[in-house]
Amino acid sequence: MSEQAETGEQVETAEQVETAEGAATESEVRAVAGRARAAAADLAPLSRAAKDAALHIMADALDAALDSVLEANARDVAAGRTAGLDAGLIDRLALDPERVAAMAQSLRDVAALPDPVGEVLRGYTQPNGLEIRQVRVPFGVVAMIYEARPNVTVDAAGLALKSGNAALLRGSASAHESNTVLVEILAGAAEKAGLPRDAIQRVPGTDRGSVLHLLRARGLVDLVIPRGGAGLINHVVENATVPVIETGVGNVHVYVDASADLDMAERIVVNAKTSRVSVCNSAETLLVHRAVAGEFLPRITSALQAAGVVVHGDESFAALDGVRAATDDDWEREFLSLDLAARVVDDIDDAIAHIRRWSSGHTEAIVTRDLGAARHFVARVDSAAVMVNASTRFTDGGEFGFGAEIGISTQKMHARGPMGLAELTSTKWVVTGDGHVRD
Repeated sequence: MSEQAETGEQVETAEQVETAEGAATESEVRAVAGRARAAAADLAPLSRAAKDAALHIMADALDAALDSVLEANARDVAAGRTAGLDAGLIDRLALDPERVAAMAQSLRDVAALPDPVGEVLRGYTQPNGLEIRQVRVPFGVVAMIYEARPNVTVDAAGLALKSGNAALLRGSASAHESNTVLVEILAGAAEKAGLPRDAIQRVPGTDRGSVLHLLRARGLVDLVIPRGGAGLINHVVENATVPVIETGVGNVHVYVDASADLDMAERIVVNAKTSRVSVCNSAETLLVHRAVAGEFLPRITSALQAAGVVVHGDESFAALDGVRAATDDDWEREFLSLDLAARVVDDIDDAIAHIRRWSSGHTEAIVTRDLGAARHFVARVDSAAVMVNASTRFTDGGEFGFGAEIGISTQKMHARGPMGLAELTSTKWVVTGDGHVRD
């Protein structure tokens, strides 16, 4: 689930795929949000046993409805090909029996995770005898806006339910048929389990107008999480009047320090760039200390080119065969491809300055044998995750031991970095007295 969640997908506008549904009015979107709000009030006090039982029933329902899911998805794939969606989007859109089985298993996996709701974060007794506790509670209504992947519909519904939230799901037009069937299956199964059917709903409409109505449903929607490419995320952030958690865009750097073990550095750089290029924790820029550049540049360039990577380098790198001259566009770009920007820096502070200027705040890594350099880098690099002698590919909810992930936050609110179940909760204070009054 988490590896899927980190993908930085291409921007896909609603106009790319024609659907029968079209526009939705503001009143239609607000009506759906209102029903979700009523459902959220019933979800909040549910026991873990009730939520876990519902997740298992939803998983079984997905398995039983395999044929109808695949039929709906085949219609989406056919429409996408007709509309000219590229091969990468078609691949993310397409389902097969194995992918549907994995979606069902993801719900069972979520059921096995600890329930964050009710966890006491702080608790103490004041001298006057008042008992004070800060406990985790659901947000209420969580809206997900996402591109292409129908598996996100299932992931988001499961994670929202386990954390006690009602889910409003707004997928892209390209997955309209798939998402419609999936939400019907999941909502029906939740109702069968005794939960409110409106706990899982698809937001009506396939145009951008319905997204805007959702983003401005203050008082009905508690949180919006966009998941996809930079275009989608920017559209949501710039237009929302409800709280937003930004996820996913990753201009990720690896810095090779003067004291680095160069064998280790080569392994980390190649892995960070090539193990999966279309994800937000894939490295996009390599920075190399000038003290080791003479030895390391030919070596790492050769290793990257052998793996199919096109290096876009500064003057030092561009002197090597096959390296393209880098531009400012390369320093700020999230390639999501077998391309890598590369530069020689004078020292660690030069590397940090480059990262501060160009980073998206996702993940940065240092390769070094100098403990002081590692501490300096960690203290001064302001990103959601900082790796020391490890690949950037480890910024992932599964790798962090969360068991599930809704996305990777690059902002500085309560949720930063991989977002698991706990990040889908807020807190409230519970104060217990014995007739206490304040003087």
